[in-house]
Amino acid sequence: MRKPSMTLGLGVAIALPVVAAPILLAPGDAPPPPPAAAAIEDAEHARTIEAMRPPKRARPVIAILALNEATEITDFLVPYGVLQRAHVADVIVVAEQAAPVPLYPFSRLGRGPELLRIEPQSTTRGFDEQYPDGADYVIVPAMEPRNNKHIMDWIVAQHGKGAKIVSVCTGSLTLAAAGLLDGRRATTHWAYVRELQEHHPTIKWVQDRRYVADGGIVTSTGISASIPVAVALVEAIAGRPKADALAHELGVPNWDERHRSDAFQLSTEHRKTFVRNWLSFWRHETVGLAVSEGVDEIALGLTADAHSRTALSTVVTVGEAVRSKHGLIIRPIRTSQTATVDRMLPPPRSDVPATTMERELARIASHLGRPTADIVALVVEYPWAAAATSTTP
Repeated sequence: MRKPSMTLGLGVAIALPVVAAPILLAPGDAPPPPPAAAAIEDAEHARTIEAMRPPKRARPVIAILALNEATEITDFLVPYGVLQRAHVADVIVVAEQAAPVPLYPFSRLGRGPELLRIEPQSTTRGFDEQYPDGADYVIVPAMEPRNNKHIMDWIVAQHGKGAKIVSVCTGSLTLAAAGLLDGRRATTHWAYVRELQEHHPTIKWVQDRRYVADGGIVTSTGISASIPVAVALVEAIAGRPKADALAHELGVPNWDERHRSDAFQLSTEHRKTFVRNWLSFWRHETVGLAVSEGVDEIALGLTADAHSRTALSTVVTVGEAVRSKHGLIIRPIRTSQTATVDRMLPPPRSDVPATTMERELARIASHLGRPTADIVALVVEYPWAAAATSTTP
């Protein structure tokens, strides 16, 4: 009788977690949306814009850095798309090597699957030869590894030549590793503040601001801050009327420093959704995203990034090598002949591309549920909970 008893006990031990998991991980009530962030006073915004003015040229030269090992997709594509669309500066994609750069979604959970590749437009050495006096601005997206010595040395050298350095999201980790944030006011993605506080205690962290300028260094909060900080840079270069016109074209309601830091915290419900989605292997799917000639860089980056963060979807970009709306060579991961997907996403739209995140979060909520859309908004630090009321795609 002992063997059947042991078998029964083992069966119960296995069955209990299986039965209990759906109960323990069942979605709870959605939390009430936090209040919207308060608008920034005109005087403060004017000081920030003044600190971001071009340091050298009437028509600035902007280097957007990319690391050949791995660069975050939205952090890179959004500033490129916004600044190229504005036509107020010479924008150049710079990498250490001339080889293609893979773009990924980054998070605290690690690097997601590669989404696409882009061709750099110059190497750091070639840029130095063309612009020996340095850039006016260097845009630093999130990169892995964050402490690449060549990249850090190049950023420090550019800053020494008078360039203003602008980090997007955890691009701040590279600036911190290079020593450029020590003693300065700064911000970063909500999930990395504590880590940087521990390793760089002299940094003065600023709450409730989505970008901060101090001493020629500009830092910004999570991924979605890439749009407002890029429009603010356009305002600093070309003035408020130009920024107003660009914001209207992009679909940006405001681009000042407003932010609510306390709206972005990892809650029990978020943790349950991550685990529930990860365990629900039967719901996992591969979604395709067509990349065609003239694709809008902003819409492409936001669409691919959002759907990569559901813990239920793997995004595969589909197509041949193309030139984007503003001339960037993009190489999708699969061709239409080799791609195997469960469903295709609608192609990225070029009209009011800054509304892409709002649209894709609604699409995710409709297809995968509101809790999943909530974790995507949290990871990209987008204030969706305060505004979203619909789950229709």
